[in-house]
Amino acid sequence: MFWLVDPDGGRFLSKGVNTVRFDQDHIGNNGRVPYAEACAAKYGGRHVWRAAAANRLAGWKFNTLGGWSDELVAEAGSSPLATAPIAALGASFRLHRRDQVFPDVFDQEFLAHIRESANDRCKGRRHEAGLLGTFIDNELYWSPDWRGADELLTLFLNLPSHRPGRVAAITRLQERYREFSEFNAVWRTNAASWEELGRIARIEAPFFRMPPGGLNDALETRANLANPVRAAFAADCDAFAAVVAELYFEQCVKAIRAADPNHLVIGSRFGYQPLPNVIAAAGRYLDVISFNCYELDVASVIDAYAATGKPCLISEFSFRGDDSGLPNSHGAGPRVANQVERAQCFERYVSIALRHPAVVGYHWFEHADQPAEGRFDGENSNFGTVTIGDDVYAELTEAMTRINGAAEQIHARAAADDS
Repeated sequence: MFWLVDPDGGRFLSKGVNTVRFDQDHIGNNGRVPYAEACAAKYGGRHVWRAAAANRLAGWKFNTLGGWSDELVAEAGSSPLATAPIAALGASFRLHRRDQVFPDVFDQEFLAHIRESANDRCKGRRHEAGLLGTFIDNELYWSPDWRGADELLTLFLNLPSHRPGRVAAITRLQERYREFSEFNAVWRTNAASWEELGRIARIEAPFFRMPPGGLNDALETRANLANPVRAAFAADCDAFAAVVAELYFEQCVKAIRAADPNHLVIGSRFGYQPLPNVIAAAGRYLDVISFNCYELDVASVIDAYAATGKPCLISEFSFRGDDSGLPNSHGAGPRVANQVERAQCFERYVSIALRHPAVVGYHWFEHADQPAEGRFDGENSNFGTVTIGDDVYAELTEAMTRINGAAEQIHARAAADDS
């Protein structure tokens, strides 16, 4: 049974809400922020809003500000809240390079970049008592998921020819195949040699795989047993993803710990369950495995991450009600009929999670609803604990207050039941 430990040495479960901020969600890419407009009219300014938001969260028995929050809220109320910032080490390097879907961990500048970024974002906070820990990144693309069917291997193979990641990908394929002809019997490219492969503008995957996890794993195993060539392709992809994950987690965790040796490294907020060897690599370096899970039942997903033997934190989850007046046409997770069902979903989900010995926290996405017109990425959903006018969703927050208040007891009782 895992627990976090607070600054006084007591047991702690992180019960958080993401995006607690006055200026949440511009409409599209324009300058309007409907939630801020409503709160400015209601409170007069940020300072008063911060105190109100902090006290309201504490009243609902939350104790943590999740990702993307205004951290001044943490000390604005009568009870301090823990903070859990996202360092965005890999994401910022990917944006710096501009031609990458996943940060090129083989690039020598990657290590320099994450060290500098970790120093900038973590070193000054190393003595903060209220810092729960640091997330490395959020929802990097590790394998096929809702964003696409690419493998990490194909993404790296299709980097510009001069990028270290492309060279590394081809080198590892060379290590797996004695002759180019053996490789090409699996990959079926237009190249006639390794040298020519390095010059091809785009290398297409010979097969497409389903996202990892659940029934998909059984279907993939069956397909590979029926086709040894497909199995060889899958093994190539799995082996390369393992190498990338090992480098990513080793280097990022080392960079954060060098800047801040006093706090936990609480994961990279997996957006979708990745390959088992990626999870295993994460477990070798992280203090806590964090993942986002927008499912009705989180039990099997927790099991997949808990296999590492490390504690687990659910860094995002949510449910959307169709009685909210919002479109709910863009955004993750289940839609339910109304706020009563939404509250019931929260209660069921968190109660299941707390009964798992590996779980040390859960962070709800998010504080306020999204604008009906859509935020920067089009999301327009009822994710909030409050409306865009800052009115509280009573059914949901009553369920949150009840379950949050009992969370430690539920978790401890689960440990006793297992003994």
